[in-house]
Amino acid sequence: MPNNKSYFVTGIGTEIGKTIVAAALVEKLKADYWKPVQSGDLDNSDSNKVSNLISNEKIKFFPEAYRLTQPFSPHKSAALDGIKIEPEKFVLPETDNTLIIEGAGGLMVPLNDNFLMIDLIKQLNVEVILVSKNYLGSINHTLLSIYTLKQYQIPVKGIIFNGASEIYSEEFILQYTGIRLMGHLPEYETIDQKAIIDAGRFITL
Repeated sequence: MPNNKSYFVTGIGTEIGKTIVAAALVEKLKADYWKPVQSGDLDNSDSNKVSNLISNEKIKFFPEAYRLTQPFSPHKSAALDGIKIEPEKFVLPETDNTLIIEGAGGLMVPLNDNFLMIDLIKQLNVEVILVSKNYLGSINHTLLSIYTLKQYQIPVKGIIFNGASEIYSEEFILQYTGIRLMGHLPEYETIDQKAIIDAGRFITL
């Protein structure tokens, strides 16, 4: 059985809004946060971004298993840094609190030559919260993501749509897959603590 207090936030691709969704979940649930792999922008990492967006100072941020200096796919960034990402180095942090885990990119992002992000999710034995965003091609990317998760027998808690709504796409995705709608975050002109608190209103766990 998956750890029912840990949720892995992944997206249908890059720049989908995983960090915003993760921050909203952390704030709403007063959950802890872990980013297993950070590629590039170490001075402004996703952990730092989420920390700056959270109002609750009691939330614990666990250190990344890998902090890579280059802004590329983790397997390339690791190679350029002269290291190899090893699956056994990923150990679920111990906490009595709910834990929000944020992935990098989408499900099929390589961590090394034969270990993908989805393999990490399977190894951690946690439920997935899938983030989708409406654009031309997003139906295809969302259905492929859900299909792949099912093939790996990874439980999906639900889907969160981020940004501008497209009712035809969203209704088709929900009807076709049977996946549970957890919420729809509106577009915010400014992403700050106020926006993250407001975003929590739109999420149902």
